[in-house]
Amino acid sequence: MDLNKVQLIWNITQDIELKQTPNGQNVCSFSLATNRSWVDGAWVKQELAEFHSIVLWGKLAEIAWQYLHKWKKIYIEWRLQTRSWEAQDGTKRYKTEIVGENMIMLDNKQSWDYTPNNNKEENSFWAVKKSTTKKEDEISIEDIPF
Repeated sequence: MDLNKVQLIWNITQDIELKQTPNGQNVCSFSLATNRSWVDGAWVKQELAEFHSIVLWGKLAEIAWQYLHKWKKIYIEWRLQTRSWEAQDGTKRYKTEIVGENMIMLDNKQSWDYTPNNNKEENSFWAVKKSTTKKEDEISIEDIPF
């Protein structure tokens, strides 16, 4: 049995970038920062920020582009994926990304400028999941526009 699952909660560090593949599939990318703090052996507080590349596809990418902005707090989960390509100078490059299919926006709905049917509900979070996993929704590495 194998498991490839990542769970992150923190702030978006840049505005969302939405693109389309040559076959018309929406894809967005952005980075997410997580912080870790600890006390070292000399009792000095240490902090470290990690930046993670996030990729969302299809309807989830559209929703992210519409509602997510820099400094918004989200929960994202799915899987790690490493892709490779040849750079212009002939060297092989690699990038490990988190390909998300489950996202929960952790601020209240009003802070996302989203009020369905003028409902001023103060929910603490709301979730968005990928709606389909049909074979035609699968993307090849050649389709990635960035």
